[in-house]
Amino acid sequence: MTSPQRLVLPLGGIVLIILLRMAIGWQFLYEGLWKIDSLSGPTPWTSEGYLRNAQGPFRRMFRDMTGDPNDFHWLDADKTAVRWDTWHQAFVAHYGLDDAQQRRLSEMINGVSEFRVDLAALPEGLTADAINKAVKSVKYDAASKKLICDGKLRLIPLEKDRLLKLASGESLTVAAWRKAVEQLAVRTARLSYKEKLRASLLGDPERAGVVQEQYEGTIDFKRIGDIELYREQVKRYEANLGAAKQDFNFDHLNRQWQELQELRVKAVGPVKALEKEMKDEAAKLLATTQLARGPVKLPWTRVDWINAQTIAGLTILGAALIVGLFTRVSAVLGAAMLVMFYLPMPPWPGVPDAPGPEHSFIINKNLIEALALLAIAALPTGQWFGVDAWLGRVCCRKKPACCGGTCHSQPAASAAAQA
Repeated sequence: MTSPQRLVLPLGGIVLIILLRMAIGWQFLYEGLWKIDSLSGPTPWTSEGYLRNAQGPFRRMFRDMTGDPNDFHWLDADKTAVRWDTWHQAFVAHYGLDDAQQRRLSEMINGVSEFRVDLAALPEGLTADAINKAVKSVKYDAASKKLICDGKLRLIPLEKDRLLKLASGESLTVAAWRKAVEQLAVRTARLSYKEKLRASLLGDPERAGVVQEQYEGTIDFKRIGDIELYREQVKRYEANLGAAKQDFNFDHLNRQWQELQELRVKAVGPVKALEKEMKDEAAKLLATTQLARGPVKLPWTRVDWINAQTIAGLTILGAALIVGLFTRVSAVLGAAMLVMFYLPMPPWPGVPDAPGPEHSFIINKNLIEALALLAIAALPTGQWFGVDAWLGRVCCRKKPACCGGTCHSQPAASAAAQA
């Protein structure tokens, strides 16, 4: 039997393949390092936007990786409140807040149980029962000499006017009563952040979070606005996407998608802005020594894990391809990563165009690079130039049988390679 033929490549071809491997490695490494650097800036890199905009047959799989592809969790008061509670606990533990800071932070986020203002005495003829009968959320405590409003309720203008009309005249006690009612109205107008959240999502800026049965007919809990419109438009887009067959359908979908993103910002933007305002106000409670501890570390989400894996993959595989370490494995893993970049927005027939200036059909730069890496994996480029060559020589010196006695038979500048 004849021995298998060796494929002999010209030296120039070997050099170009090695340079191709190193160039792709450099691109990987730079992308990874750039993303690492962005993590310490005001706008850290995240894969969320790319995954959320996925198209094609794998669209649902990649979008679901974000956990909330349509930002519906931001429009759910209960889910947002739970997320804020998690942040609240992490904030307290991270900065080691004292009792006073914890109380102020809790009142800022959750509100208070009662609003109290000083009132030495009630006007003549006015009783505590009359006050509570006029406005169920307000009472007078003679022992502490306080006018009190339930912290879970709001003193709306109609109720304030009702309280003011309970006493008339120009006596000092009537003047004190009016002043106390006005102060109580001002204090109860200060919503906690959770109350502001519910006001934003339920359309009730005056009395957020009250029990509907208590004030039947005075609050519209079912308003139709931007949030409802956004939810309906998402359903309509998904239905149209599933039924799209021709080019004009996809042109319409592209326009609908842009309108949908504008609606998403309009619906979700105020809630995100409210969360940022809450965190900024909480930071003002901190002393300089506490601020020096850096930002709060929250439990990782699924997107955080995907971001970390992407950054680590780009950085490690990029460095390995440059130096020629475990070259074949690195090239195959790099190709697999590029295929994962390709599939969320494949330029296939019947798939909406990916955003951006690139125009491709079936083949794009990610797929070309993946094929190049597979070609590199099929050749011993690390043995030609890289750490793999040094590892091979060490291996052969220790166990000559492991390489069939061939690793020392080829000169360093040889242009012959096994395919």
